[in-house]
Amino acid sequence: MYLKDARIGDTCVVKSMDLPFELERRLEALGMTTGTPVSVLERKGRGIMIVKLRGTRFALGYNITRSIAVEGGEGIGK
Repeated sequence: MYLKDARIGDTCVVKSMDLPFELERRLEALGMTTGTPVSVLERKGRGIMIVKLRGTRFALGYNITRSIAVEGGEGIGK
């Protein structure tokens, strides 16, 4: 499953990212690494979402959320 498919309230674990090198390194610098839990706080349209990652809120666009493979998402961590 991809992050774009997660619902509000879901907590997913990052499996992999298929993004351009610079963008992937930037997300890793912000704390989004393999095995990191990501909580979906809000959805804005198709794939755009607000997520909580290591205690910080981030807005991620559709092109990013469709390229991040995650596992879980069925209310893990609620």
